[in-house]
Amino acid sequence: MSGWDLLIENVHLATLAGVEGVAGEGGEYGTVPDGAIAVRDGRIAWLGPRAEAAAHGSAAQVRDGHGCWLTPGLIDCHTHIVHAGNRSDEFEARLNGATYEDIARAGGGIMSTVRATRAADEEALLAQSLPRIRSLLAEGVTTLEIKSGYGLDLENEAKMLRVARRVAGELPVRVATTFLGAHALPPEYAGRADAYIDAVCAMIPALAREGLVDAVDAFCERIGFTAAQTERVFEAARQAGLPVKLHAEQLSDQGGAELVARYRGLSADHLEHLGEAGIAAMAASGTVAVLLPGAYYFLRDNTPPPVAALRAAGVPMAVATDNNPGTSPMTSLLLALNMACTLWRLTPREALAGATVHAARALGLHGDIGTLEVGKRADFALWRIARPADLCYAIGFNPCAAVVNGGVWRTPVAAA
Repeated sequence: MSGWDLLIENVHLATLAGVEGVAGEGGEYGTVPDGAIAVRDGRIAWLGPRAEAAAHGSAAQVRDGHGCWLTPGLIDCHTHIVHAGNRSDEFEARLNGATYEDIARAGGGIMSTVRATRAADEEALLAQSLPRIRSLLAEGVTTLEIKSGYGLDLENEAKMLRVARRVAGELPVRVATTFLGAHALPPEYAGRADAYIDAVCAMIPALAREGLVDAVDAFCERIGFTAAQTERVFEAARQAGLPVKLHAEQLSDQGGAELVARYRGLSADHLEHLGEAGIAAMAASGTVAVLLPGAYYFLRDNTPPPVAALRAAGVPMAVATDNNPGTSPMTSLLLALNMACTLWRLTPREALAGATVHAARALGLHGDIGTLEVGKRADFALWRIARPADLCYAIGFNPCAAVVNGGVWRTPVAAA
């Protein structure tokens, strides 16, 4: 008999365990109907049918799940959520005929947010970012990736990453940080992209020494950086012992997916223009395809990522909000799941796995979170729904009833 800290009973478990292969005994969602789950020291200690719980242990605290569905806590594995200002003026300009590239080349786009972020101190940057994050947490998000990339110099990139680290102290969420210094060319380096990449490569070990970086990213694109420049960033990351990921094939096929796969990168993200060679390389390396329907929708794109080909090749597909001020000002991961199903024909099981199992893999955390399995971190979300597909079905509907973070039961964080 085990002594548990917490037992949640009278819940239907969607463990998501085994979804990467053929559906097992619990079906597509790894379902345990009328189940229970036990926590000890912040970890899952036992799970199974409710009727069997008493035979395995007793708990200091018992919670009635009132027939809710219980899933792994949701994971938003691609965001730029720490930033200052917004770009509603550019949204209006695009609706009046300007393209994303037109705006970027005229000094807007990413550089508009860079100016606002550089001007904000840490307190102001944190204050502007927390309301956006609270909206995600209100929908059952328990782990969040936060990228830098709006500072574009050592001082301001470090400022963004320090704020990202502070988020986990302010709110009940696990934060993974990503250094995205190679996001855009700052004005002080105009015409000197290679010199700026030198500076980015020098920032990586400095930021790593401060413990501010969990992974390194870059924007490999015509309006970003070339594959050769990106590879220099990846080499610097490798020397610092950091994993890599990449904004790849969003506007054109630059061979970014093949490059990040060659470095056994965690993920390649966007991928609307991904070709056969990139798919094959990702399948061979295990690199996750992170799908970002918010940007596709907001930019009114008409080239969807090759979901059917990714599926056929066995490439794991994650889904994230890509929260950012210019192309995806979205603070709802549930909406992203709906968009992935509606726009790109993911199944609800694929979409939910994309915000749990595969999102964890895209952060290098799949050994710790993403499924309900004994030994994993006790991060859960409880939902007032009839079936798991409801999480992908309704638009503007938030059925989150409770959240467990590291074994601590909480009511959902109130959205700002």
